[in-house]
Amino acid sequence: MSGLNEFPLGEFQLIDWIRQRSAPHLQVPVGIGDDAAVLAPTAGEEVIVTTDMLMDGRHFIVGQTPPELIGRKALAVNLSDIAAMGGRPLAAFISWALPRHTGRDLAQSLYAGMAELAKSFDVAIAGGDTNSWDGPLVISVTLVGETVGGRRILRSGARPGDFIFVTGPLGGSLSGRHLTFTPRVREALDLAQRIEVSSMLDLSDGIASDLRQILNQSGVGATLEARSIPIHADVDHTLAESERLHRALTDGEDFELLFTASPAEAKQLLAHPPQGWRPIHVGMIDTQRGCRIRTENGVETLPPGGWEHSID
Repeated sequence: MSGLNEFPLGEFQLIDWIRQRSAPHLQVPVGIGDDAAVLAPTAGEEVIVTTDMLMDGRHFIVGQTPPELIGRKALAVNLSDIAAMGGRPLAAFISWALPRHTGRDLAQSLYAGMAELAKSFDVAIAGGDTNSWDGPLVISVTLVGETVGGRRILRSGARPGDFIFVTGPLGGSLSGRHLTFTPRVREALDLAQRIEVSSMLDLSDGIASDLRQILNQSGVGATLEARSIPIHADVDHTLAESERLHRALTDGEDFELLFTASPAEAKQLLAHPPQGWRPIHVGMIDTQRGCRIRTENGVETLPPGGWEHSID
């Protein structure tokens, strides 16, 4: 980490404070303290890299959100991306632009939230960059992982006849769960050991939006079953059932995994479900392009929905 020239107690003091609290990692022989980190991925595996940027006023509000949870989410969304590739996370590189007036306390609290989550997934915080400015807090995390068994899981592998699954209930995350969710890394690794997953992604923008990413890249269509969509308890129970379903389909920020598997693999998974979590069968991949949903009124086109980042 380098670059903070105006941090009240000094750039190097902050870096040293972080270095002392960054646990050693067998696959990161050189971490914070040199000009660059050195990683040692497992022989025969491919390296997976993802990055995400979070901004005050867009993804959180400083002063209304505990900084530990801001730091935690900044790492968690990247862990979710590695999980969606069926990968094992190894090392995180964290860059932040700190508001000049907030000082060392904010930096330490952000790091505390990241470090706790990193420890739970055996991830090394291996470097990054630190700066201060007159603008809002900005955090960018780059996470490096590796494949497991030499196999990457992409969005482009879904085939007609595949079953569609999610790893948990959907909707209502913006009431607070989007800050505290557990990335489904362990579930993804569990899946990879049990069956051959044909495609997968994490549900960050809502299944009504995210499923289309798999359909477009795989050149297929899908039909969801409304009665099978798991609606999270966080969705307002006073709403009409149709509105609760809409919220489950479109709210986003769930960070559950959406995955597909062939009929043989899917039936094996359903017959012998994992311990500790339950894959939920929500629909089927088919040949008719587009996305549909079967309700009590019949099959209808699933309207576009979900969160979409605007670019002005």
